[in-house]
Amino acid sequence: MDPATAVLYLVPAAAIIAVFRLAPIASAFLVSFFDVRMGRLRGFIGLAHYTRLFQDPVFWSSLGTTAYYVIGVVPLSLFLALFAAVLLNQRIRALGFYRTVYFLPVVTSLVAVSVVWKWIFHPRLGLLNYVITLSGGRALQWLEEPRGVFDMIAGAAGWTWWPGWLAGPSLALVAVVIVSVWRGIGYNIVIFLAGLQNIPDQYYEAARIDGASPRQMFWRITWPLLSPTTFYVLLSTTIVSFQVFTQIYLMTGPPIGGPMGTTKVTVYYLFEKGFDAGGNMGYASAVALVLFAIILSLTLLQRRVVEQRVHY
Repeated sequence: MDPATAVLYLVPAAAIIAVFRLAPIASAFLVSFFDVRMGRLRGFIGLAHYTRLFQDPVFWSSLGTTAYYVIGVVPLSLFLALFAAVLLNQRIRALGFYRTVYFLPVVTSLVAVSVVWKWIFHPRLGLLNYVITLSGGRALQWLEEPRGVFDMIAGAAGWTWWPGWLAGPSLALVAVVIVSVWRGIGYNIVIFLAGLQNIPDQYYEAARIDGASPRQMFWRITWPLLSPTTFYVLLSTTIVSFQVFTQIYLMTGPPIGGPMGTTKVTVYYLFEKGFDAGGNMGYASAVALVLFAIILSLTLLQRRVVEQRVHY
């Protein structure tokens, strides 16, 4: 293939990336230096939005909430998806049925999922509290509980010395994490299954002849050869987790981001600043660009640190 033909093949994809990715990023970068209210440019203000942003306690609080969310979703999603994928990679009956069941949440509307789970978590009418009380437990407030989960555990254990800064994420945020993990696990299972089925059987046959146990085969064969897949799932799940919005918008509140702002993540905060009454798109663009820089830095760090342990 000559170079001109190759360039022509790249033009459609490059045009889509330029129009729908690069142009909005460049536009947000420019707008972040202006005072923009009600869709009108009111003047150039330089770095004023960034100066205000780094002194904004709500922004830092939303960043901390986002960090809690990412730390909750990413490891749990990876572990559960890998565990389920290893089980689904066995020769068992009705394998297609099990794979379909796990993938169903992925193709279900996130709006519908959020509304149903909000009802399940309802403190008085929810299915979850009904099961807990039926089992002899005490009903929880779930999406209406602002207290940190570690603080709640310490309180239940009678540890009065537990410091407030170790309260942890609110139970409301943990409920959102549960929904996000449940909804996204099917996609990661499919990716892991593809990786597992690309490992040649000869390695396992040779290991069995040498007398290796299933645990040894997993850690010496499966885990190293699955590392490129695991690395991809880690990167994609981390990026998607930083961008959480729909679950927060539909499941929390009123007001959204509650109770007491404990579920207000950064993406919802920038939406609130940009589109609420009197919103300032310049300030919202500055928030978006800082979040973009954080995600980009974390992705580059993961590539530099974690990729060295990947076996291609």
